Amino acid sequence: MNSYLVRIYRKSDNNPRMLVGVVEEPGVKEKKAFHTLYELWDILNPNKKEKQTKQRKTEGNGMGRAYSKAKNSISAKGNK
Repeated sequence: MNSYLVRIYRKSDNNPRMLVGVVEEPGVKEKKAFHTLYELWDILNPNKKEKQTKQRKTEGNGMGRAYSKAKNSISAKGNK
């Protein structure tokens, strides 16, 4: 099991998925930044990253569902 130090610098009260911070691994100089809960999860679970990243491409900024609904609505109007 790996150990990590997670520093959260900012979070949004109205959107809990929006976090800003860095992850450090003890004994490793490299720091990895994250801007969303999903990016933090991907850093902490690198083996599952590829599958989850594809699934969340439009969800990351909290606008994914709204964008998808608008896109589907426009497509539906065009098919009438």
